[in-house]
Amino acid sequence: MNNNELAKKILDGVGGKENISDVFHCATRLRFRLKDKHLAAKSELNKIPKIIQIVQSGGQYQVVIGNEVSTVYESLIEVMGGEVTSGDTGNEKQGIVAKIIDIVSSIFTPFLTVLAGTGVLKGFLSLAVFLSPGFAETGTYILLNAAGDAFFRFLPIAIAFTAAKKFKTNQYIAMALAMAMVYPIENTADLTFVGLPVIYGAGYTSTVFPIILAVFIQRYVEGFFKKIVPKFLVFGVTLMTLVIMVPFTYLLIGPLGTIIGSILSKGVNGLYEFSPLLTGIALGGLWQILVVFGMHWGFVPLTLLNFSTLGYDRLLPMSIAGVIAQSGAAFGVFLKSRNKNLKSLAVSSSLTALFGITEPAVYGVTLPLKKPFVAASIGGAVGGGIIAFFGVKSFAFSASILAIPNMIGRNGVESSATIGVIGLAVAFIIAATLSFIFGFDETTQDEKLANELVEGEAVTIDGKITVFSPMNGKILSLESIDDPVFSSGSMGKGVAILPEQGRVTSPVNGKVTLLFPTKHAIGITSEEGAEILIHVGMDTVELNGEGFTPLVKQGDVVTLGEELLLFDEQFLKAQGKSTVTPIVITNSTNYKNLQLVAGDTILAGEKLFVNE
Repeated sequence: MNNNELAKKILDGVGGKENISDVFHCATRLRFRLKDKHLAAKSELNKIPKIIQIVQSGGQYQVVIGNEVSTVYESLIEVMGGEVTSGDTGNEKQGIVAKIIDIVSSIFTPFLTVLAGTGVLKGFLSLAVFLSPGFAETGTYILLNAAGDAFFRFLPIAIAFTAAKKFKTNQYIAMALAMAMVYPIENTADLTFVGLPVIYGAGYTSTVFPIILAVFIQRYVEGFFKKIVPKFLVFGVTLMTLVIMVPFTYLLIGPLGTIIGSILSKGVNGLYEFSPLLTGIALGGLWQILVVFGMHWGFVPLTLLNFSTLGYDRLLPMSIAGVIAQSGAAFGVFLKSRNKNLKSLAVSSSLTALFGITEPAVYGVTLPLKKPFVAASIGGAVGGGIIAFFGVKSFAFSASILAIPNMIGRNGVESSATIGVIGLAVAFIIAATLSFIFGFDETTQDEKLANELVEGEAVTIDGKITVFSPMNGKILSLESIDDPVFSSGSMGKGVAILPEQGRVTSPVNGKVTLLFPTKHAIGITSEEGAEILIHVGMDTVELNGEGFTPLVKQGDVVTLGEELLLFDEQFLKAQGKSTVTPIVITNSTNYKNLQLVAGDTILAGEKLFVNE
């Protein structure tokens, strides 16, 4: 499947272009704001091999792709015929926390990889200077340092551009405003504007909150002038907006933003001062949980603020312990698992997690297996505690193993990269070891269901049996359905039926030996000992019983043709679930001559299988 085909499937899966208010991407995810999230088909999207997981967080519908997300995004924009930035955000109401997460992620996500790349460059330059102090005087260092330092120094310009897109205002006016804020002004001690004193302080290079507040207010100022400035004055709105906003920002918005940032910084750093060890344990252990729920975005502006005001940050090294621990847990799964596909996924996701891309490890390995995710949290907590206790700091933004050079002390500020390495190594080793020791259950829900049937009451030898159809519909081969558990034949021989109505009847005289708690599957053992599994729909376990009405209970004796289960076809389809129903003889190895005797279509009560 190429990227254009993948993009088309994703577009269909989120409800089409008409359902998209906005879409952008981070390092691993396509992030949609949908007008109606109920139009998205989560189960269908999750079936696409190149999609790792679907996550709903912070008012966003996130499609986790992995390292190729940027090229998939480009294909998506091409398929849609251009970017979508409608002002319609749908009917869904967001809480204050979700709104903040949405705003912060929308502003910082587009340039986070650039910030990380320049941070890694600064780290390598620091390592080079540490090994050879004279390197700092060379032209090579000066030029590369400019490449590594410039983006962060003029960060308000990048923030202005993305904030303007989020707040639906002119991005280029916002950039002009930001440029005015970082413009070098001399003799600021007695700076005034029409007689009003300007509190310039240290200026606004590398700052975060002042420009966000300024662009938010720009939206309303610009909107006002759009209404009153004549259309023929094409430059009028820009002129008037800047004439008002630049002085207003210097006089009030900038100082106010600086105060807000200072309060938040002191509050977070105050927790560290209270107990570095507990802060490190909490942040390292909970970091990936925060990532899963999108709460980690709240730390991005605080980290950047610390770089701006202190010249370093203490939160970042602790959080990296949580990242590296996920790599360790995935590696532990690789060592423990006997499943070739899982081993392959685990080792590849372990490697990408070392470089800060944890989604394949989290959503593909540790979280579905549960115990490895707990192991990673424990490893992250121990590693984060070590890093925090010994006061390891980061002097540039990077959230991977490549951040280690950024932990080298500089400018008279002490920090130990050696302790940083030890803390990250401990996080990795503990997570890997505990994942290996704890173990995990590799079987899927449907494999467990089959096992329950196999462990049922009847164990038979080869004999004559006849199994009748439990529903009306079209006959499909198991190999043709989109579920490897059934299509591989690992659950037994059988067929699938595309039903014409939501009614399931007993295919034999026998006993209900299993009724799954989510009501989507029922197992019957015939009087002759054949064990039959009827699994209504694909991924219908996710509905937790909605749309299903069982008419019998486990242990009931039933007769051929007796109604067993009703299901709402329209509801299942509305939830994005296929109604294709596998019918499998789970102990088919006991029947050497089992044959399908139905044609292309079948009615309930007609012969389906015989073994003679």
